[in-house]
Amino acid sequence: MFDNIIKKQLNADAQESASAEQAEVTTATTTAPVEAVATAHDDFDWSVDRRNVISYSAEEREKYHQVYDNTFVQLNDGELIKGTVVGLTKTDVVLNIGFKSDGLISLNEFRDIPNLSVGDEVEVMIVEKEDREGHLNLSRRQARITRAWEKIVEVHKTGEVITGTVTSKTKGGLIVDVFGMETFLPGSQIDVKPVTDYDQFVGKTMEFKVVKINETIKNAVVSHKALIESDIEAQRAEIMSKLEKGQVLEGTVKNITDFGAFMDLGGLDGLLYITDISWGRISHPSEVLKLDQKINVVVLDFDDEKKRISLGLKQLTPHPWDVLADNIAEGNIVKGKVVNIEDYGAFLEIQPGVEGLVHVSEITWANTPINAKEFFKLGDEYEAKVVTLDKASRKMSLSIKQLSADPWNDIETKFAEGSRHTGLVKNITNYGVFVELAPGIGGMIHISDLSWLKRFNHPSEYTKVGSNIDVVILGIDKENRKLQLGHKQLEEDPWNTLQDTFAIGSIHEGTVSRRDDKGAIVQLPYGLEGFAPNRHLSKEDGKSIAADETAQFMVIEFDRNEKRIVVSHTRIWEQGQVEAAEAAKKEARAEAETTRKAVKSVQNKVEKATLGDLGVLADLKKKMDSGEAASSEEAKPE
Repeated sequence: MFDNIIKKQLNADAQESASAEQAEVTTATTTAPVEAVATAHDDFDWSVDRRNVISYSAEEREKYHQVYDNTFVQLNDGELIKGTVVGLTKTDVVLNIGFKSDGLISLNEFRDIPNLSVGDEVEVMIVEKEDREGHLNLSRRQARITRAWEKIVEVHKTGEVITGTVTSKTKGGLIVDVFGMETFLPGSQIDVKPVTDYDQFVGKTMEFKVVKINETIKNAVVSHKALIESDIEAQRAEIMSKLEKGQVLEGTVKNITDFGAFMDLGGLDGLLYITDISWGRISHPSEVLKLDQKINVVVLDFDDEKKRISLGLKQLTPHPWDVLADNIAEGNIVKGKVVNIEDYGAFLEIQPGVEGLVHVSEITWANTPINAKEFFKLGDEYEAKVVTLDKASRKMSLSIKQLSADPWNDIETKFAEGSRHTGLVKNITNYGVFVELAPGIGGMIHISDLSWLKRFNHPSEYTKVGSNIDVVILGIDKENRKLQLGHKQLEEDPWNTLQDTFAIGSIHEGTVSRRDDKGAIVQLPYGLEGFAPNRHLSKEDGKSIAADETAQFMVIEFDRNEKRIVVSHTRIWEQGQVEAAEAAKKEARAEAETTRKAVKSVQNKVEKATLGDLGVLADLKKKMDSGEAASSEEAKPE
């Protein structure tokens, strides 16, 4: 701009000099014959400047142009440059960057410099050398962001720790001001422990590591957790280098799971497995440990490569079997709590870490099958007798039944054959019912000994577990500790007296209770059941008797030994048809006999035959012949 002004001024001076010279020539030409008239300032030379220089040569003009151009710096848009504050207003800062014009920057971009004054030097970015209005457009904010990004990229490469200030909270994390540029701190990168309250970090100045950058959008992700982890890793390396098996360390319970507890050993984690917490059985580590609890643990094992440490707590105390109480000896009675139940028995904890097994054979004197899982319950306490004790192998066998005398020693006295008793149903199988008559004494009722009259597919159709039932002792097997019991034997066998009532050919009313492919079960009087084959269920109209239908049935078979009755409905109406045919035959034969006798009587009375008599005789003979023929036809087999 100033160059143009100088050029214009030089052109104006040249034009002014040329005009003056031309005027002189013209005046001299036109006024030569006329005498000049003196005027004011006629002696002033308009072509001479203050420096008494009339004009510049080409070399001088080029020299001065070069000197003028060198007073300005060469600038490009987007370039960073330092400038000097030459003026301050209420809203702007006037900045001289050595360009042909000064630039204006909003005072808001200098809020981080509260004592800004004229003469201070600051770095700015040239946004535009000359906008549409010819103004120089500068930005200190863009300059700071650019410098900040360059530093962030550099520290991301070097891994250098930087300091930033948390300015605000955002979705999923925090905004951190690093070198004057906003970066993102994810919630998962704040601390090694989960953080839910982000507000507590707003306004704090913390140290970070740049963990991720995006050159395209100039975005950076920082992490405070990475610093903590690096410190922890250093502590881990130091602890691992000094670690030894059997070493006792102090740790803090940082997490409790179903299988154990994780301990913080001062930067290094170790696992305290549930089986190494207590010599006794525990169902969950929380029964013994609490979060943030400080305890001493012993190092059982460790892996340098995987950085895993196995810890123990119970190992700090002697094994209970090594300091077993004197009262725990063979033959003594002890008390314990059920801590485990298996099919073969239950384990009683006599004291923490000392357990004994009660085998199913040592629960009761009875020889009936016993399910340990139904007899015992976890946590219940029982007294038992120590049968065997092996401290070397740390095993103990216990017995509950030996706390009382063997009831089978005098079984014949208390439970003689033929005696009647009431027992409790303890178990039901497909073939019978197991009944307990007294503690340790029981027997089985076979399914066939439940009822004289009914047949059951399963004993559960007659009785249930937990019900009381009356029984009679049928037999005693003292050697195998078994009692043979009966229930139907409490009453006389009704089949001995029912043989006459349900004689073959007798007819009774019955109801079909169920049907299958072979036939039907028919409910008869007195609680009896009979069987009717399918071919004996046909009605006279051709249909068949259905389930739950009541009809008349004839007994066609009665077997007292097998306790079986076979009945038929078809036989009833078939027998009626046979009897009707027989009656018709008898009636025809009787009528023929009567006709013969009448003919003989007439013949004896008539001595002489007349024409009329002959006609009568002929009619009688014809009638007689027709009667005999009818009788012969009926007599033919069907």
